[in-house]
Amino acid sequence: MTATREGSRTRPGFVRSGPDIVATARGGAVSVLIRPRACAVAVGMLGLVFVLACLALAIGTRWIPLDEVVQGVFGTADRTVNLTVQRLRLPRVVVAVLVGAALGLSGSIVQAITRNPIAAPDVIGVTAGASFGAIAVLLGFGGASFGYGGASAELSQVGVPIGAVVGALLAAAIVLGIGGSRSPGGGMAFSAQRVVLVGIVLHAAFMGLVHWGLAAADVDQASKAKVWLVGSLHGRGWEHVSGVSLTLAVLLPVALLLGSRLAALSLGESAATTLGVPVARTQVGLFVVAFAFAGTAAAAAGPINFVALLAPQIAKRLVRGSGVPLITSALTGAALLLAADLLARLAIPSTELPAGAVTALVGAPYLLWLVVRLGGRR
Repeated sequence: MTATREGSRTRPGFVRSGPDIVATARGGAVSVLIRPRACAVAVGMLGLVFVLACLALAIGTRWIPLDEVVQGVFGTADRTVNLTVQRLRLPRVVVAVLVGAALGLSGSIVQAITRNPIAAPDVIGVTAGASFGAIAVLLGFGGASFGYGGASAELSQVGVPIGAVVGALLAAAIVLGIGGSRSPGGGMAFSAQRVVLVGIVLHAAFMGLVHWGLAAADVDQASKAKVWLVGSLHGRGWEHVSGVSLTLAVLLPVALLLGSRLAALSLGESAATTLGVPVARTQVGLFVVAFAFAGTAAAAAGPINFVALLAPQIAKRLVRGSGVPLITSALTGAALLLAADLLARLAIPSTELPAGAVTALVGAPYLLWLVVRLGGRR
């Protein structure tokens, strides 16, 4: 398509607007903004997720050739390969993709609302609340039935996810309750910086409760519960897929429908109000969506930190445009978690590290660099 001046018509139904394209229908009554670079980055990231997923299915205690991996996915390989792929590796890969996508979306929404690149669910207390809820269930009801990750099969499949979601909802309610204030019009107004500060304090409080519980618990229970606190994809099966997949299926369309309002909020509350966005209601709705993503992700794989922080930043730098790249952030989060899990399995021979340990080793230096960089701008 040849370059023309901004706003000129290139062919019926499409209008060029700088580097972007506006597709119109019904005489302009319906319009869709198409960003070619964002689409290209999303397709490239989807390809990276596919490659990493194939490698994750092939690599393990036994290398499986890619052609046999494909056969194993469809159940046409020999019995051993079918069992290894379908029962052990495929659910782990699916959980990694879904959890990474949920964390990427959650971080992107929170950072856009707060306009703060260091804001993420694991920084502002939601993930810590999920950890508190899960550990309360593990230590309160695990008893002698602890297995890998700190729980028996029944407890890990039902009790721990419920505890994590309840803890995340509790943290979200506290953050929004204290971070909001009554506006002159009678509604609720939210200060982005206040939400971040309240979240940081809440994170410290919940983690203090978690450590107190671990110190007061039986040594064997505490040592096994710590495994869950690191965040790991080891032993994840199809039973861990349902919660996070349902959340994505229901709330991802909601997030995309609110994408234009989210983009307006990222410009500031005054600009959003000028554009006709109901700021308080939109902030509450988007915070609830973001915290639901983070809570169900923690319920499925434990508190995997820094993916929600890193994914939106990487996505924004790749897309290089205005707006909030929700889909690219989701795909970037999926790619990050798949790569972290692969590295965790291969870094030390005969030893499997938790994926959360790898993301922390990468994310913590980045967070420090980001804090120093932001401080240098003041």
